[in-house]
Parts: sequence; structure tokens; C-alpha cells
Amino acid sequence: LNQLLTQTLWADLDYLLVDMPPGTGDIQLTLSQQVPVSGALIVTTPQDIALADARKGLEMFKKVNVPVLGVVENMSTYVCSSCGHEESVFGREGGNQLASEYGLPFLGLLPLDRRIREDTDRGEPSVVADPTGSIANAYHAIALRAVGELAAGGKDYSHLFPKIIVEEDS
Repeated sequence: LNQLLTQTLWADLDYLLVDMPPGTGDIQLTLSQQVPVSGALIVTTPQDIALADARKGLEMFKKVNVPVLGVVENMSTYVCSSCGHEESVFGREGGNQLASEYGLPFLGLLPLDRRIREDTDRGEPSVVADPTGSIANAYHAIALRAVGELAAGGKDYSHLFPKIIVEEDS
């Protein structure tokens, strides 16, 4: 993680999202303590065991003063590609309930959909593979809500960067 953040020549970035495993391990602590983090998104499935991990992550981010922008529920429903039947395989509303419990915005739902895996295996995000499809629409809606929460937080990191002085030659 340190190498990625400090030894990569980044082009102009609006946002850098770091997808981390659930929980409160070394990666999460290192990131939150050594890098100016604007906010965290908590992604969970509706299952009780996943929600327990999400709570641990929420508590850790609170302790290290990283604002949590909201909660996303992944694999919320499965829609059969043959018959169209929709089912909540892993439970219902867990992410929404977690957001309510912590007074956080619920940013949206993502389905358990084979196309997401297929697109990823081809190296093409679903928002590129089918930019007007339902999966892309779900990702876009979540991203817009997250960016809105980030903007509303209004964090200023200017003190963390070096001061640049431009002197005019005489």
C-alpha cells in the first residue's frame, strides 16, 4: 500500500478509491493513519456475519477520525437470467439497517449478477461494458451519492502539502 501511494506517478486524480478487505487490519489502520483520507465507504452484504465486520470497520474509522460517507449493500438481490425471478439470497435490508443504526446515508444497492464477474474477468468494468444498463446505473447512483457526501464534508487538506512560492526574476 505504501509503495502504491508513494511510488506511483499519478496523473491528475479527482478521486482515488482503495478497495480493502473487510475488518480492521493493518492495511486499514496504515491507510487511515498515514494518508489524508477524505472518507470511507462501508460495503457490506445483508448477512449478519458481514454486518458484524462492517460494524468493526465503522468503529475503527470513527476511532481514527475518518468520516464514513455512507453504506452500500452489495449482493442485495439475485435476478435469474432465465426467468427474471428476483430473490434476496443473503437477506434483506442489512445495509440500510446498518446505515440507520449509525445515522449514516444509505448510498444504494448492488445486485449479485453474473455480468459483473464476466465484465471484470474481461478487464472491463460494468459501467464501460454496458454504460446505460441497470448495473452501470446502480454504480453511477452510488458514486453520485458518495461524491455528494464527500463534498458536503468540506475537508481541507491544503496544510498537508508543501507551500509553493513563485518568485519573479528581475
